[in-house]
Amino acid sequence: MIYDSDTYCGRRRNPATMRTPLVLLILCLPPLVEEAQTATAPYQLSGSFSALSNSFNGVPGSRQPLLGWDVSAAFPAWHNLRFVLDYTSFQGKNLGAPQHAQFPTAGAQYSHRLGRESIFGKMLFGEGWLNKNWAANGAIGTLASFTMYAGGGVDTPLDKHFSLRVEGGLQYTNFALETSTTSDFPYYRIPGLPNDFARLSMGLVWSPRIAPPESEQLSTTPPPSPETEIAFEYGASFGHSHIEAGSWSSYLNLAGFEYDRNSWGKFIGARMDYVAEILPVTILRQPAVEDEYGDPLSSNFTTVPGLAVTPVGLRMLWRDGKVVKPYFTTKGGVVGYTHKALSPDGAYLNFTLQETLGMELRLTHAWEIRSGVGEFHFSNARQVPSNPGIDEIMYSFALSHHLHSRRTAD
Repeated sequence: MIYDSDTYCGRRRNPATMRTPLVLLILCLPPLVEEAQTATAPYQLSGSFSALSNSFNGVPGSRQPLLGWDVSAAFPAWHNLRFVLDYTSFQGKNLGAPQHAQFPTAGAQYSHRLGRESIFGKMLFGEGWLNKNWAANGAIGTLASFTMYAGGGVDTPLDKHFSLRVEGGLQYTNFALETSTTSDFPYYRIPGLPNDFARLSMGLVWSPRIAPPESEQLSTTPPPSPETEIAFEYGASFGHSHIEAGSWSSYLNLAGFEYDRNSWGKFIGARMDYVAEILPVTILRQPAVEDEYGDPLSSNFTTVPGLAVTPVGLRMLWRDGKVVKPYFTTKGGVVGYTHKALSPDGAYLNFTLQETLGMELRLTHAWEIRSGVGEFHFSNARQVPSNPGIDEIMYSFALSHHLHSRRTAD
């Protein structure tokens, strides 16, 4: 159906009448945009249509882009830096094989206002999942891979709550094919199998609530120092799960320090803390002899010392200020060992992902104890052909000291 540009609901419109709302919109737009610029959005929820430059089996001469979608949640900013959770999906078909990819990731986003637009850079880390028959002609490939995304874009405000987002970046994965009859490793890669992909997306950003501009905050009282803790912690494994890895015959003992800082306000009733951790004592007990898959070939064990560093983490703490406080923590980083971990064909450097549920109990105004149960995963993200990985079920205890606290200030 075709509409006359001067006709609306079957009636002719006066051109002068049409120009009046347009003039009013133009006159009102600058104040609206200025208000959107000066205000801050504690949370940002976004949804986008996305495109990936190639299929995961797209060797030279047979490259095919994939289409999909992306959703993300960005938490309140600290010095323009936000913690981001992201989930991306791509679908398609190439070389007779379906391509169904999922990428759950987390990381950070840094934004800067430039005129009416906001430009941002983003770095995400996580895991990629593929259907098992993604290789050419439906051949079997690996199901999971470490993934990393580095990109950026621009947000253009549409009104006080919505912005148009255009984003682009580079997605890295390391999927491989299942063992061939001529390979000594459990996985192999053929020449030209892609690792790096260009990723483009366009969509909307919704800011559910806008905080008042700084000019409207008339209080001259300096804000209180954020809650800051350092915890002296110990943890040990007592079992295994098979959520992200298949090995089951090694054990961990950990000791070190965790730093917690209230950086992002509150979400669903929980205080949102930035978390960083260093574990100078990381002891891996693994079978003395293992095959390339990490399966034990000996009943004897050997001890492998290491060092773990976790620069990215989030803690959600409920009942802040109470005597008993439940919490959930997720952390990501790296661990290095003095010998190859879990397999003679493994790697010295591995990537870690931790999740913990626990309780914190106040002892004094400055000291607390905490205990928790969680999972400690590490694997080499297929930096080398053998990537056994392990999921340790851990218990942990810690003594926590408040460095900057409303309670200690009193």
